[in-house]
Amino acid sequence: MNVDLEFLEGDDLYPRVIQDTLLGARRTVWIATANVKDCQVELDGEFQSIVHAFADLCRRGVEVRLLHSGVPSTAFRESLKETGLAGHRNFRMRRCPRVHFKAVLVDDDHLYLGSANLTGAGLGAKGETRRNFELGVLTRDAAMLDRVAALFHRIWEGLLCPDCGRKNVCYVPLEEPS
Repeated sequence: MNVDLEFLEGDDLYPRVIQDTLLGARRTVWIATANVKDCQVELDGEFQSIVHAFADLCRRGVEVRLLHSGVPSTAFRESLKETGLAGHRNFRMRRCPRVHFKAVLVDDDHLYLGSANLTGAGLGAKGETRRNFELGVLTRDAAMLDRVAALFHRIWEGLLCPDCGRKNVCYVPLEEPS
């Protein structure tokens, strides 16, 4: 099977995944990450929290889902409060302690899979000397998109929770789907 993949590393991640793909979303953005920090992205010529980008997307009618493992950073949580995004109908976050894969799915059309978390040093606009050594692939391959979206959905909906084997140590179970 031939799959069209664009290999990304280092400084390629931010412009291709964030600027060219995520910020241009028209319908959906689904992000899976272990760590969530208040990474900075360039919006209207200045660097701002990615939460502001999420708020802009949600106001345009884009559904943003963030599936993560760890406690978001204090700065990220403050940005959520500042933007009022936490209560927006198009924005949802769910936490599962077993999530460790990193993926960005945009409009059922673009998929990033790689090592970078939703942090400044991972996918954000950190300077070259402060960036993690990351890599990943960007693809529009329908089969890969479908498989990653299916995994994301199963975790998001809690379908894996009954047989997880870690429920007894799940510090914050998934919220109830609305």
